[in-house]
Amino acid sequence: MEHKKPDRVPVMCQLALGHYFLHCGYNPSEIWFNSETFANAQVELQQKYNFDGILLNLPGRPPGWKNNLKSYKKIDNNEHLLWKSGLDTVFPPDDNPQTYQPEQMPLERADYNTVDIDDPATYRLSGYVWNTWHAPELWDIEPEADLCDTTAYPEWFTGTLQKAQQLAPDISIHAEVFSPFTHLMELFGYEQALFALLDAPATCHKALAFFTRMVLAQVELYAGYRPDAILVSSAFAGAGFISRQMYEEFVAPYEDQVYKVIRRFGIKSYVHTCGAIGDRLDLMSRTAVDGIDTLDPPPLGTVHLEDAKSKYSHRFFFKGNLDAVNEMLNADDQTFEQAVKERIRIGKPGSGYILSSACSVAPHVKSERLKKLAALAEQFGKY
Repeated sequence: MEHKKPDRVPVMCQLALGHYFLHCGYNPSEIWFNSETFANAQVELQQKYNFDGILLNLPGRPPGWKNNLKSYKKIDNNEHLLWKSGLDTVFPPDDNPQTYQPEQMPLERADYNTVDIDDPATYRLSGYVWNTWHAPELWDIEPEADLCDTTAYPEWFTGTLQKAQQLAPDISIHAEVFSPFTHLMELFGYEQALFALLDAPATCHKALAFFTRMVLAQVELYAGYRPDAILVSSAFAGAGFISRQMYEEFVAPYEDQVYKVIRRFGIKSYVHTCGAIGDRLDLMSRTAVDGIDTLDPPPLGTVHLEDAKSKYSHRFFFKGNLDAVNEMLNADDQTFEQAVKERIRIGKPGSGYILSSACSVAPHVKSERLKKLAALAEQFGKY
Protein backbone atom coordinates (compact mmCIF):
# COMPACT_ATOMS: atom_id res chain seq x y z
CA MET A 1 0.00 0.00 0.00
CA GLU A 2 3.01 2.30 0.47
CA HIS A 3 4.64 1.17 -2.80
CA LYS A 4 7.53 -0.35 -0.87
CA LYS A 5 8.78 -3.71 -2.06
CA PRO A 6 7.60 -6.56 0.19
CA ASP A 7 9.19 -10.00 0.16
CA ARG A 8 6.54 -11.16 -2.33
CA VAL A 9 3.28 -10.01 -3.89
CA PRO A 10 0.81 -9.95 -0.96
CA VAL A 11 -2.45 -11.91 -1.12
CA MET A 12 -5.73 -10.80 0.41
CA CYS A 13 -9.23 -11.57 -0.84
CA GLN A 14 -12.54 -10.30 0.43
CA LEU A 15 -14.67 -13.37 1.05
CA ALA A 16 -18.43 -13.34 0.50
CA LEU A 17 -20.26 -13.87 3.77
CA GLY A 18 -21.71 -17.06 2.28
CA HIS A 19 -18.17 -18.39 2.05
CA TYR A 20 -17.75 -18.01 5.80
CA PHE A 21 -21.13 -19.67 6.34
CA LEU A 22 -20.05 -22.71 4.32
CA HIS A 23 -16.46 -23.03 5.48
CA CYS A 24 -16.56 -22.21 9.19
CA GLY A 25 -18.18 -24.28 11.90
CA TYR A 26 -20.66 -21.66 13.10
CA ASN A 27 -24.29 -20.96 12.38
CA PRO A 28 -24.61 -18.20 9.75
CA SER A 29 -26.62 -16.08 12.19
CA GLU A 30 -23.79 -16.27 14.74
CA ILE A 31 -21.25 -15.12 12.16
CA TRP A 32 -23.51 -12.26 11.10
CA PHE A 33 -24.69 -11.06 14.49
CA ASN A 34 -21.86 -11.91 16.90
CA SER A 35 -18.75 -9.71 16.83
CA GLU A 36 -16.46 -12.30 18.37
CA THR A 37 -17.68 -15.12 16.15
CA PHE A 38 -17.20 -13.06 13.00
CA ALA A 39 -13.69 -12.05 14.04
CA ASN A 40 -12.88 -15.71 14.80
CA ALA A 41 -14.20 -16.79 11.38
CA GLN A 42 -12.21 -14.07 9.63
CA VAL A 43 -8.95 -15.06 11.29
CA GLU A 44 -9.56 -18.80 10.86
CA LEU A 45 -9.90 -18.47 7.09
CA GLN A 46 -7.05 -15.96 6.86
CA GLN A 47 -4.79 -18.54 8.46
CA LYS A 48 -6.22 -21.39 6.39
CA TYR A 49 -5.60 -19.54 3.11
CA ASN A 50 -2.39 -17.81 4.23
CA PHE A 51 -3.78 -14.38 3.37
CA ASP A 52 -1.72 -11.38 4.40
CA GLY A 53 -4.71 -9.39 5.62
CA ILE A 54 -8.42 -9.41 6.33
CA LEU A 55 -11.25 -6.99 5.63
CA LEU A 56 -13.81 -6.60 8.41
CA ASN A 57 -16.81 -5.87 6.23
CA LEU A 58 -19.30 -5.97 9.10
CA PRO A 59 -19.28 -3.56 12.04
CA GLY A 60 -19.52 -4.69 15.64
CA ARG A 61 -22.70 -6.10 17.10
CA PRO A 62 -24.56 -5.61 20.39
CA PRO A 63 -23.58 -8.40 22.79
CA GLY A 64 -27.21 -8.90 23.83
CA TRP A 65 -28.64 -9.20 20.31
CA LYS A 66 -30.45 -12.45 21.12
CA ASN A 67 -32.55 -10.60 23.68
CA ASN A 68 -34.33 -9.00 20.73
CA LEU A 69 -35.42 -12.39 19.34
CA LYS A 70 -38.94 -13.71 19.66
CA SER A 71 -38.18 -17.10 18.09
CA TYR A 72 -35.56 -19.06 16.17
CA LYS A 73 -36.06 -22.08 13.93
CA LYS A 74 -34.49 -23.92 11.01
CA ILE A 75 -36.54 -24.74 7.92
CA ASP A 76 -34.94 -26.53 4.94
CA ASN A 77 -31.41 -25.49 5.99
CA ASN A 78 -32.49 -21.87 6.33
CA GLU A 79 -32.33 -20.11 9.66
CA HIS A 80 -35.41 -18.03 10.50
CA LEU A 81 -35.00 -15.34 13.14
CA LEU A 82 -38.25 -13.69 14.19
CA TRP A 83 -37.66 -10.46 16.09
CA LYS A 84 -39.80 -8.92 18.78
CA SER A 85 -40.25 -5.94 16.46
CA GLY A 86 -42.12 -8.21 14.02
CA LEU A 87 -39.34 -8.32 11.44
CA ASP A 88 -38.14 -11.67 10.09
CA THR A 89 -34.55 -12.43 9.04
CA VAL A 90 -33.91 -15.47 6.83
CA PHE A 91 -30.40 -16.94 6.49
CA PRO A 92 -29.68 -19.26 3.56
CA PRO A 93 -26.71 -21.56 4.20
CA ASP A 94 -24.60 -19.86 1.51
CA ASP A 95 -25.78 -16.29 1.02
CA ASN A 96 -26.41 -13.01 2.80
CA PRO A 97 -29.53 -12.91 4.96
CA GLN A 98 -32.63 -10.99 4.01
CA THR A 99 -34.86 -9.16 6.49
CA TYR A 100 -38.57 -8.79 5.82
CA GLN A 101 -41.61 -7.18 7.27
CA PRO A 102 -44.37 -9.55 8.47
CA GLU A 103 -45.65 -12.02 5.87
CA GLN A 104 -42.36 -11.76 3.93
CA MET A 105 -43.12 -8.27 2.68
CA PRO A 106 -40.07 -6.23 1.64
CA LEU A 107 -38.76 -3.53 3.91
CA GLU A 108 -40.10 -0.06 3.38
CA ARG A 109 -37.89 2.55 1.74
CA ALA A 110 -37.97 6.31 1.94
CA ASP A 111 -39.75 8.26 -0.80
CA TYR A 112 -37.54 10.84 -2.45
CA ASN A 113 -40.61 12.97 -3.17
CA THR A 114 -41.45 13.38 0.51
CA VAL A 115 -38.25 12.69 2.45
CA ASP A 116 -36.88 15.50 4.60
CA ILE A 117 -33.31 14.90 5.67
CA ASP A 118 -33.84 17.38 8.52
CA ASP A 119 -36.67 15.19 9.86
CA PRO A 120 -35.50 11.67 10.81
CA ALA A 121 -39.13 10.51 11.08
CA THR A 122 -39.33 10.61 7.26
CA TYR A 123 -36.51 8.14 6.70
CA ARG A 124 -35.81 6.10 9.84
CA LEU A 125 -38.09 3.28 8.85
CA SER A 126 -38.61 -0.12 10.46
CA GLY A 127 -35.81 -2.43 9.40
CA TYR A 128 -33.94 0.22 7.47
CA VAL A 129 -30.56 0.63 9.06
CA TRP A 130 -28.42 2.71 6.69
CA ASN A 131 -26.71 -0.40 5.36
CA THR A 132 -24.31 0.08 8.25
CA TRP A 133 -25.51 -2.31 10.88
CA HIS A 134 -26.77 -5.17 8.70
CA ALA A 135 -29.16 -5.81 11.57
CA PRO A 136 -32.92 -5.47 11.98
CA GLU A 137 -32.90 -2.55 14.41
CA LEU A 138 -30.67 0.28 15.57
CA TRP A 139 -30.13 -1.35 18.94
CA ASP A 140 -28.86 0.82 21.79
CA ILE A 141 -29.32 3.99 19.73
CA GLU A 142 -32.04 6.48 20.47
CA PRO A 143 -34.42 7.05 17.52
CA GLU A 144 -33.50 10.74 17.41
CA ALA A 145 -29.76 10.19 17.89
CA ASP A 146 -27.45 12.20 15.65
CA LEU A 147 -25.46 9.57 13.76
CA CYS A 148 -23.02 12.27 12.65
CA ASP A 149 -21.85 12.45 16.27
CA THR A 150 -19.40 9.80 17.44
CA THR A 151 -20.95 9.83 20.92
CA ALA A 152 -24.20 8.42 19.46
CA TYR A 153 -22.50 5.09 18.73
CA PRO A 154 -22.32 2.32 21.31
CA GLU A 155 -18.99 0.86 22.38
CA TRP A 156 -19.64 -2.39 20.52
CA PHE A 157 -19.54 -0.62 17.13
CA THR A 158 -15.78 -1.21 16.97
CA GLY A 159 -15.94 -4.58 18.73
CA THR A 160 -15.14 -6.73 15.70
CA LEU A 161 -12.10 -4.63 14.84
CA GLN A 162 -10.79 -4.81 18.39
CA LYS A 163 -11.29 -8.58 18.57
CA ALA A 164 -9.58 -9.23 15.23
CA GLN A 165 -6.61 -7.13 16.28
CA GLN A 166 -6.31 -9.22 19.45
CA LEU A 167 -6.51 -12.50 17.51
CA ALA A 168 -4.16 -11.53 14.68
CA PRO A 169 -1.84 -8.68 15.72
CA ASP A 170 0.72 -9.40 13.00
CA ILE A 171 -1.41 -9.17 9.86
CA SER A 172 -2.92 -6.26 7.98
CA ILE A 173 -6.44 -5.58 9.29
CA HIS A 174 -8.81 -3.31 7.41
CA ALA A 175 -12.09 -1.74 8.53
CA GLU A 176 -14.92 -0.83 6.15
CA VAL A 177 -17.35 2.04 5.83
CA PHE A 178 -19.98 2.58 3.16
CA SER A 179 -19.78 5.37 0.63
CA PRO A 180 -22.29 8.20 1.00
CA PHE A 181 -23.58 7.14 -2.43
CA THR A 182 -24.20 3.58 -1.21
CA HIS A 183 -26.21 4.99 1.68
CA LEU A 184 -28.26 7.00 -0.82
CA MET A 185 -28.99 3.83 -2.81
CA GLU A 186 -30.09 2.07 0.34
CA LEU A 187 -32.23 4.99 1.48
CA PHE A 188 -34.54 4.97 -1.54
CA GLY A 189 -33.91 1.49 -2.94
CA TYR A 190 -31.71 1.10 -5.99
CA GLU A 191 -34.25 1.73 -8.72
CA GLN A 192 -35.82 4.73 -7.02
CA ALA A 193 -32.42 6.15 -6.09
CA LEU A 194 -31.42 6.23 -9.75
CA PHE A 195 -34.65 8.05 -10.56
CA ALA A 196 -33.94 10.47 -7.72
CA LEU A 197 -30.62 11.47 -9.28
CA LEU A 198 -32.60 12.72 -12.28
CA ASP A 199 -35.80 13.93 -10.64
CA ALA A 200 -34.55 15.34 -7.33
CA PRO A 201 -30.82 16.14 -7.53
CA ALA A 202 -31.03 18.76 -4.78
CA THR A 203 -32.56 16.23 -2.40
CA CYS A 204 -29.81 13.75 -3.30
CA HIS A 205 -27.07 16.29 -2.62
CA LYS A 206 -28.56 17.15 0.77
CA ALA A 207 -28.78 13.46 1.66
CA LEU A 208 -25.22 12.84 0.45
CA ALA A 209 -23.91 15.69 2.57
CA PHE A 210 -25.64 14.21 5.62
CA PHE A 211 -24.36 10.72 4.89
CA THR A 212 -20.84 12.07 4.45
CA ARG A 213 -20.91 13.51 7.97
CA MET A 214 -22.24 10.20 9.26
CA VAL A 215 -19.49 8.20 7.51
CA LEU A 216 -16.86 10.57 8.89
CA ALA A 217 -18.09 9.87 12.42
CA GLN A 218 -17.63 6.14 11.78
CA VAL A 219 -14.17 6.72 10.30
CA GLU A 220 -13.20 8.59 13.46
CA LEU A 221 -14.41 5.70 15.63
CA TYR A 222 -12.40 3.15 13.65
CA ALA A 223 -9.35 5.40 13.45
CA GLY A 224 -9.12 5.35 17.22
CA TYR A 225 -8.07 1.68 16.97
CA ARG A 226 -5.56 2.21 14.15
CA PRO A 227 -6.61 -0.26 11.45
CA ASP A 228 -4.02 -0.66 8.69
CA ALA A 229 -6.49 0.66 6.12
CA ILE A 230 -10.12 1.70 5.75
CA LEU A 231 -12.07 0.54 2.73
CA VAL A 232 -14.84 2.75 1.38
CA SER A 233 -17.40 0.38 -0.13
CA SER A 234 -18.89 2.08 -3.19
CA ALA A 235 -20.16 -0.92 -5.11
CA PHE A 236 -22.87 0.84 -7.12
CA ALA A 237 -20.87 3.70 -8.62
CA GLY A 238 -19.68 1.95 -11.78
CA ALA A 239 -20.89 2.49 -15.34
CA GLY A 240 -23.48 -0.25 -14.95
CA PHE A 241 -25.38 2.07 -12.63
CA ILE A 242 -24.43 5.67 -13.32
CA SER A 243 -22.72 7.70 -16.00
CA ARG A 244 -19.28 9.24 -15.73
CA GLN A 245 -20.93 12.66 -15.33
CA MET A 246 -23.11 11.41 -12.47
CA TYR A 247 -20.06 9.87 -10.83
CA GLU A 248 -18.31 13.22 -11.01
CA GLU A 249 -21.29 15.02 -9.48
CA PHE A 250 -22.77 12.61 -6.94
CA VAL A 251 -19.92 10.29 -5.91
CA ALA A 252 -16.41 11.72 -6.17
CA PRO A 253 -16.84 14.97 -4.16
CA TYR A 254 -18.39 13.22 -1.16
CA GLU A 255 -16.04 10.25 -1.15
CA ASP A 256 -13.10 12.64 -1.43
CA GLN A 257 -14.07 14.21 1.89
CA VAL A 258 -13.95 10.74 3.45
CA TYR A 259 -10.55 9.90 1.94
CA LYS A 260 -9.06 13.19 3.16
CA VAL A 261 -10.15 12.54 6.73
CA ILE A 262 -8.82 8.97 6.62
CA ARG A 263 -5.50 10.36 5.40
CA ARG A 264 -5.55 12.96 8.18
CA PHE A 265 -5.59 10.08 10.66
CA GLY A 266 -2.49 8.64 8.97
CA ILE A 267 -4.38 5.60 7.63
CA LYS A 268 -4.47 4.26 4.07
CA SER A 269 -7.78 4.38 2.18
CA TYR A 270 -9.03 2.44 -0.79
CA VAL A 271 -12.32 2.17 -2.62
CA HIS A 272 -14.31 -0.87 -3.73
CA THR A 273 -16.36 -0.21 -6.87
CA CYS A 274 -17.71 -3.15 -8.86
CA GLY A 275 -18.01 -3.60 -12.60
CA ALA A 276 -17.13 -1.09 -15.28
CA ILE A 277 -14.87 1.60 -13.83
CA GLY A 278 -12.29 1.93 -16.60
CA ASP A 279 -13.87 5.19 -17.75
CA ARG A 280 -13.57 6.83 -14.32
CA LEU A 281 -10.15 5.88 -13.02
CA ASP A 282 -8.97 9.37 -13.91
CA LEU A 283 -11.77 10.87 -11.79
CA MET A 284 -10.76 8.61 -8.91
CA SER A 285 -7.16 9.76 -9.32
CA ARG A 286 -8.23 13.36 -8.61
CA THR A 287 -9.47 12.38 -5.16
CA ALA A 288 -7.32 11.63 -2.11
CA VAL A 289 -7.92 7.85 -2.21
CA ASP A 290 -4.76 5.76 -1.94
CA GLY A 291 -5.90 2.57 -3.66
CA ILE A 292 -8.47 0.94 -5.94
CA ASP A 293 -10.16 -2.40 -5.25
CA THR A 294 -11.94 -4.85 -7.59
CA LEU A 295 -10.67 -3.63 -11.00
CA ASP A 296 -13.07 -6.08 -12.66
CA PRO A 297 -11.63 -7.20 -16.02
CA PRO A 298 -13.77 -7.89 -19.10
CA PRO A 299 -16.39 -9.29 -19.41
CA LEU A 300 -17.47 -8.35 -15.86
CA GLY A 301 -15.80 -4.96 -15.99
CA THR A 302 -13.62 -2.73 -18.15
CA VAL A 303 -10.22 -2.65 -16.45
CA HIS A 304 -7.14 -4.24 -18.00
CA LEU A 305 -4.56 -4.37 -15.22
CA GLU A 306 -1.67 -3.66 -17.57
CA ASP A 307 -3.32 -0.43 -18.76
CA ALA A 308 -4.19 0.66 -15.22
CA LYS A 309 -0.66 -0.01 -14.00
CA SER A 310 0.93 1.88 -16.89
CA LYS A 311 -1.22 4.97 -16.32
CA TYR A 312 -1.73 5.04 -12.56
CA SER A 313 0.88 2.89 -10.80
CA HIS A 314 2.48 6.07 -9.44
CA ARG A 315 -0.87 7.18 -8.04
CA PHE A 316 -2.65 4.10 -6.62
CA PHE A 317 -2.02 0.77 -5.09
CA PHE A 318 -4.19 -1.82 -6.80
CA LYS A 319 -6.03 -4.80 -5.33
CA GLY A 320 -7.91 -7.36 -7.39
CA ASN A 321 -8.51 -7.88 -11.14
CA LEU A 322 -9.00 -11.67 -10.96
CA ASP A 323 -12.39 -12.37 -12.52
CA ALA A 324 -14.33 -13.77 -9.55
CA VAL A 325 -16.69 -15.75 -11.82
CA ASN A 326 -14.81 -16.84 -14.93
CA GLU A 327 -11.31 -17.21 -13.50
CA MET A 328 -12.02 -18.27 -9.92
CA LEU A 329 -15.42 -19.90 -9.54
CA ASN A 330 -16.04 -21.59 -12.90
CA ALA A 331 -12.55 -21.96 -14.38
CA ASP A 332 -10.64 -25.23 -14.58
CA ASP A 333 -7.37 -25.45 -12.68
CA GLN A 334 -5.19 -24.59 -15.66
CA THR A 335 -7.19 -21.48 -16.53
CA PHE A 336 -7.22 -20.36 -12.91
CA GLU A 337 -3.48 -20.80 -12.41
CA GLN A 338 -2.65 -19.07 -15.68
CA ALA A 339 -4.83 -16.11 -14.72
CA VAL A 340 -3.14 -15.82 -11.32
CA LYS A 341 0.36 -15.98 -12.79
CA GLU A 342 -0.56 -13.34 -15.36
CA ARG A 343 -1.79 -10.94 -12.65
CA ILE A 344 1.39 -11.51 -10.66
CA ARG A 345 3.49 -10.83 -13.76
CA ILE A 346 1.70 -7.57 -14.44
CA GLY A 347 1.15 -6.39 -10.88
CA LYS A 348 4.54 -7.22 -9.37
CA PRO A 349 6.86 -4.65 -11.04
CA GLY A 350 7.26 -1.58 -8.85
CA SER A 351 5.14 -3.20 -6.13
CA GLY A 352 1.81 -1.54 -5.27
CA TYR A 353 -0.26 -4.62 -6.14
CA ILE A 354 -2.25 -6.97 -3.90
CA LEU A 355 -3.25 -10.27 -5.51
CA SER A 356 -6.98 -10.73 -5.04
CA SER A 357 -10.26 -11.63 -6.62
CA ALA A 358 -11.82 -8.57 -8.22
CA CYS A 359 -15.02 -8.71 -6.22
CA SER A 360 -15.82 -11.01 -3.31
CA VAL A 361 -14.82 -14.66 -3.47
CA ALA A 362 -18.01 -16.58 -4.21
CA PRO A 363 -19.38 -18.90 -1.51
CA HIS A 364 -18.72 -22.09 -3.47
CA VAL A 365 -15.12 -21.42 -4.53
CA LYS A 366 -13.16 -24.40 -3.23
CA SER A 367 -10.75 -23.90 -0.34
CA GLU A 368 -7.95 -25.60 -2.27
CA ARG A 369 -8.18 -22.93 -4.94
CA LEU A 370 -7.81 -20.13 -2.41
CA LYS A 371 -4.83 -21.83 -0.79
CA LYS A 372 -3.24 -21.93 -4.24
CA LEU A 373 -3.22 -18.13 -4.46
CA ALA A 374 -0.63 -17.75 -1.72
CA ALA A 375 1.37 -20.70 -3.06
CA LEU A 376 1.56 -19.15 -6.53
CA ALA A 377 2.47 -15.77 -5.05
CA GLU A 378 5.28 -17.46 -3.12
CA GLN A 379 6.48 -19.20 -6.28
CA PHE A 380 6.18 -16.40 -8.82
CA GLY A 381 5.75 -13.19 -6.82
CA LYS A 382 9.01 -12.85 -4.93
CA TYR A 383 10.97 -9.61 -5.25
